[in-house]
Amino acid sequence: MIKRLPLLLLLAALLLVGALLTVLEKEPLAAEKAMSDENGSGRAILAGGCFWCMESPFEKIPGVISVVSGYTGGKEMNPSYKDVSAGATGHTEAVEVLFDPEKVDYAQLLEVFWMQIDPTDAGGQFVDRGSQYRSGIYPLDAEQQRLAEASKQALADSGRFNQPIVTEIVPAGTFYPAEDYHQDYYKKNPIRYKYYRYGSGRDRFLEQAWGEDHKE
Repeated sequence: MIKRLPLLLLLAALLLVGALLTVLEKEPLAAEKAMSDENGSGRAILAGGCFWCMESPFEKIPGVISVVSGYTGGKEMNPSYKDVSAGATGHTEAVEVLFDPEKVDYAQLLEVFWMQIDPTDAGGQFVDRGSQYRSGIYPLDAEQQRLAEASKQALADSGRFNQPIVTEIVPAGTFYPAEDYHQDYYKKNPIRYKYYRYGSGRDRFLEQAWGEDHKE
């Protein structure tokens, strides 16, 4: 028994070393994949009232990979639509846009963003009232912050709107995806979507503000 003990210890040590090597081999691969995802695509978080109406314009842009409806800007974790729509969470309806920087850049996304909202309305957007429908840009880094501020100032200087531009620019917090039934609502329920969008007054406002430049 005494002679066999060192052999058992050696086998155990070999098994432990093998397990550690396996972990070390996997971790760099996972890290490399994460870096590749982060460096290979851009991400933008924008709020323009009802997120149903913000998905379609961005998904039509060449270079946009995906658009997800969700909630951001508040402190409550994992909010539900019921909670957010009640206006008690501090969150606003927003979209997360994943894009290919080689085909479209953040500044171009901001140009499209301004053409989807009423940037002078601090109380919501169109028929949807309350801070849960406020407009906002949520930069993920210093460069996005700079571009957002410059874009907002350019719009203000353009004189297109007679009132102050009140859309908030706040460093991004956690983005929480909305429930599945909200995703791609304009595709799943085209008739209801078009009826809601027209009835909200959004399109009439945007056509008056932007004319032929506006594209939904």
